[in-house]
Amino acid sequence: MRLLVTGGAGFIGANFVHYTLREHPEHTITVLDALTYAGNEASLAPVRDRIEFVHGSVADAALVDELVGRSDAVVHFAAESHNDNSLNDPSPFLTTNIIGTYTILEAVRKHGVRLHHISTDEVYGDLELDDPKKFTDQTPYNPSSPYSSTKAGSDLLVRAWVRSFGITATISNCSNNYGPYQHIEKFIPRQITNVLAGLRPKLYGKGENVRDWIHVDDHNSAVHAILEKGRSGETYLIGSDGEKNNREVLSLILELLGQPGDAYDHVVDRAGHDLRYAIDASKLRDELGWKPRFTDFRDGLAATVDWYRENESWWGPLKQQVEAKYAAQGQ
Repeated sequence: MRLLVTGGAGFIGANFVHYTLREHPEHTITVLDALTYAGNEASLAPVRDRIEFVHGSVADAALVDELVGRSDAVVHFAAESHNDNSLNDPSPFLTTNIIGTYTILEAVRKHGVRLHHISTDEVYGDLELDDPKKFTDQTPYNPSSPYSSTKAGSDLLVRAWVRSFGITATISNCSNNYGPYQHIEKFIPRQITNVLAGLRPKLYGKGENVRDWIHVDDHNSAVHAILEKGRSGETYLIGSDGEKNNREVLSLILELLGQPGDAYDHVVDRAGHDLRYAIDASKLRDELGWKPRFTDFRDGLAATVDWYRENESWWGPLKQQVEAKYAAQGQ
């Protein structure tokens, strides 16, 4: 297939490009990325000679129309995705997540191209810490931030274009990803790089908030399963039963880096911080036969720690700027 990967210089998108070239070398890839704060062309450097890279926005209708017109499928990762940033300035989230998705939808409708839309479990809101339930594709949407609200809106646009215009599209909502090339403002890479940079890690509030962690390669293998076998109009939840609270994750990072378990500082909790996410991925597993490779969170996290240890040249230039921003916010 000729794949157009939007947001392919971002964390999950760049890993999707690497995974695809490694596991599906018969595909050709064009990456469209605006290279905002979360996009880093250096994340594609190892495969730059094997892809076509286009610097541009998913909200640029003429550019998107051209690129979609010469593709067999679009994998739509492009999104503004950081909750803290959405609280400070929601406007880019509306432009990219809503207008950008609309622009993609109109192009795939015009050209008859298959679409897979990448979303998040945050559209469902959160669960109580002691609630045994998990999110399914039937869980009502209940977003709690400008970020998750715009992602919920983009999901609904995709559903509407399938029903109203008959486009071929699928949606996946995934739990929290971790792995190589993740921006160091995010929880796991921020704590890893703090230790590597000689800084004390930071923990929001009491650290009791729970996330359902999945290695980015497992996420991307699931995306390929959906591309190959998923039914149009369906939503598939991607998760690997990796529920951990933030304090547990930080403790394991400190252990893997040879630090004392209490070598961190508590900082003020984030506004509207969701309590718990948990994914029921049984539909994906049963219907498409998918299963994760990193079933042991410790193994996946250890591999991630090793990657950041070995790739300071990728994250080092960003570190001072990121920590200065958080310091100004008291975090």
